[in-house]
Amino acid sequence: MRAVVFSSPHELTLTEVDDPRPGPGEVVIKTAAVGICGTDTHVFDGEFEGTVYPLIPGHEATGTVVELGEDVDDLAVGDPVAINPSTTCGRCEFCLNGRANLCRAWNGLGVVASDGASAEYARVPRANVFKLRAETDLHQAALIEPLACAIRGYDLLPRRMGEHYLVYGAGTMGLLMAQLAPRAGAASVTVVDLNENRLQAAREVGVQNTLTSADEADADRDQWDVVIDCTGVIAAIEDALPRVKAGGTFQHFGVAPAEATAQYSPFRVYRDEINIVGTMAVLNSFGRAVEMFEAGAIQPAPMISHAFALDDYAQALEQFRAGTGRKLQIRPHASESVVLLPA
Repeated sequence: MRAVVFSSPHELTLTEVDDPRPGPGEVVIKTAAVGICGTDTHVFDGEFEGTVYPLIPGHEATGTVVELGEDVDDLAVGDPVAINPSTTCGRCEFCLNGRANLCRAWNGLGVVASDGASAEYARVPRANVFKLRAETDLHQAALIEPLACAIRGYDLLPRRMGEHYLVYGAGTMGLLMAQLAPRAGAASVTVVDLNENRLQAAREVGVQNTLTSADEADADRDQWDVVIDCTGVIAAIEDALPRVKAGGTFQHFGVAPAEATAQYSPFRVYRDEINIVGTMAVLNSFGRAVEMFEAGAIQPAPMISHAFALDDYAQALEQFRAGTGRKLQIRPHASESVVLLPA
């Protein structure tokens, strides 16, 4: 089969590799769609902790079951599925205490040490496969994995009724966090992004307050109860944290380079009892994401702007870096790349 391979940091090829065969407790998926996100760029650049090369990238994926391994008797060939890319050891302190996403041997398919889905077919543990309804759009459903990460983020937030939320970044994660905020009790949601096309996407999914700078907010609002950074950009983080109201919460959601550092005022964190919380991947949230997606909790269509053929993966990665478009997808069995939404 054809697959994109990160052979080493900053090196990728489109090549022929052996077709995957399922072992016991595994299935093989014919890949329908794979989303590109900031984690992929960090993996490509050698910035993600623990990545082992060569590696087939791609962790936001859906597809159709084409082969079942031994002992897999609760799925059938032809079933549409979404893939949870997170795998853990199941034996360490964190796994045994219900915090498996903090497992020191955490392994994301297409991220750390196991191949992902930027290929015509992917081999996946049965435990990581979630069956979808027959009528579910497999291309749009590739948003389920980032939605599961967003739900995990909300699991860690206070979610008090009537609070005001500020989200930095109108990329995929910012749009998902903003769409979920009213369901968490937010009285208002404001999204900040320098990219006008992405702010338009935010408006299309229902966000009323969209700004290119938090300084543009109404005169009566210069701080927010909950501030969420979905960019991973140090300048944005340093701008965002002072916007947290006393007693409020700042969440690091975006993935920054592993060695990056940010400056903030420890005195302010102390004096105003600012909560700073991280959020890592998914934890018991993927099944909920499937149910919420299929129940219509988010608007997926305005979020996906481009679908790339496997041959154009490098172009898609560069376009993602440039911030052009909205969610960019790889569709490995497509014959050509297409623009789904006008620029």
